[in-house]
Amino acid sequence: MIAFTYGRVDFSSIWVPRSVILLFLASSIAAPDFYQPALDFLYTSLRHSSVYAASTFETWWTVLIYAIVEPLYVYRFARNPHLRLANRHENGSNSTSSKPIPKMQRPKNRIVEGLTYIIPLLLLDLTLIKKYGGVSTHEMALSGNYDPTSLTKTIHGTFLAPTLHNFTLSSPLQARRALPTAPPTSRELVFQLVASLFIYDTLFFGFHLILHHPFFAKVHSHHHNHQEIHPQITNKLDMFERLGLVLLANFSLNIIGSHVLTRTVFVVLFVWMLVDIHSGMDLPWGYDKILPEGWASGSKRHSMHHRVGNKYYEPFFNWWDDAYEWICKREGKKVN
Repeated sequence: MIAFTYGRVDFSSIWVPRSVILLFLASSIAAPDFYQPALDFLYTSLRHSSVYAASTFETWWTVLIYAIVEPLYVYRFARNPHLRLANRHENGSNSTSSKPIPKMQRPKNRIVEGLTYIIPLLLLDLTLIKKYGGVSTHEMALSGNYDPTSLTKTIHGTFLAPTLHNFTLSSPLQARRALPTAPPTSRELVFQLVASLFIYDTLFFGFHLILHHPFFAKVHSHHHNHQEIHPQITNKLDMFERLGLVLLANFSLNIIGSHVLTRTVFVVLFVWMLVDIHSGMDLPWGYDKILPEGWASGSKRHSMHHRVGNKYYEPFFNWWDDAYEWICKREGKKVN
């Protein structure tokens, strides 16, 4: 990494992004009024956009973010052999030798992969009413082509009771989503993001353990079928596993009544962190280095999981993995 300084500040230090993020989070929580005008302007613009109000927005937004983030990691993976964990694992951290770059697919050869992700989600988008925190049942009913004066009782505000769109010739599909009228505060945004990431991390830890059970081994083996982990492995998933990942992320947001703007920001963080742990690189500004030591799994732990397969199931953090390893050791089970 290129190091440069300005005055006495070393911009190669991990304390630079760590300090900036900490300051932003602290001020977002302590002084939400400072950020409210910007949030008001941003959300008002989004809320009046037909693109943002479309029921399929989140699916296409996720695809767009992934299409931006993954190639950036692929480019760095191909151009920086010294960062590749496979080279360090086989040759030592100070070795200058490099394994050949693993075969990766060009975008035109990944159409089927993209369709298997997009089509199931679009089907859900176009058939189920979207339910978000801060949206009245009346508005949900209208978005789903129901008469809110007579059928509101049949539409539950909770996402745990999914409601089909009222299909008619005039409204054959769930084309739009009802959005909250007001934006969240910066405090709400931060708390909802942190809580949803923690909930997802916990749920996926359990889901991942199940995927490594012999009964599901064939489903999950596709994700582990590679010579070297690299950024494109992120989306190398069986359809069942991919749907599970997406539905768990949705559950993690919905169970705490996240604002729709929180969901929009969550997608960016979620995709970045997923690609980061599958990057196969030890990046100097990886999120595992930005967070306090011992909190995050990062690419190193996940790369080891792909090598050995019987430890480090947690995607983003360490707490459940560490607890699981402690329990296994107490019971005399081997996890290394």
